Amino acid sequence: MRVVLAEDLFLLRDGLTRTLQEHGCEVVAAVDNHPALVRALREERPDVAVIDVRLPPGFTDEGLRAALDARRERPGLPVLILSQYVDQLYAQELLAGGEGAVGYLLKDRVTHTAQFVDAVRTVAAGGTVLDPQVVARLLARGDARGNTAQLTPREHEVLRLMAEGRSNAAIAHTLHVSESAVAKHTASIFAKLRIEPSADDNRRVLAVLAHLRR
Repeated sequence: MRVVLAEDLFLLRDGLTRTLQEHGCEVVAAVDNHPALVRALREERPDVAVIDVRLPPGFTDEGLRAALDARRERPGLPVLILSQYVDQLYAQELLAGGEGAVGYLLKDRVTHTAQFVDAVRTVAAGGTVLDPQVVARLLARGDARGNTAQLTPREHEVLRLMAEGRSNAAIAHTLHVSESAVAKHTASIFAKLRIEPSADDNRRVLAVLAHLRR
């Protein structure tokens, strides 16, 4: 798996590079600024890009903008965002395309190597990985516009877990209910949000987040 890594802090960039290499990944570029990231994404055509939100020269949203531009040029390019905060607008835009292969993790909540490596592999394989706090912020934004106001408290719980990419079995285990109960809640959620249900968990997650974006 070929990886482009963008992180401005040397020690973190070096540590992430070593971690990925130790787990069988080829880091084809490890860069620390926006122009270098843009070049690497175009020239290396990686299997997945791991990108910090804030990069030189502006230290604002250069990483996210580079990711969005790269996915416009190459639809479906797997991108895992690592950040210290949640940028709702760009997170929603990144997720709303419907192609999948996206992730958004908060740096201080990645607590062990396996969690990070699994997230990279999931995104590279076309999956969606979202930190629960990212999900909560996106859903809170949707609630403010009334999109999910009609959901029951249990349906809100199911929706949050579903938007984190969890299967019905995983949701059932977390909430201590049966899978059939989760299936009923899921059907009700889609009916209330007017979203067609899908057997594909990734498409299901993206559909819900795209709806909440409107």
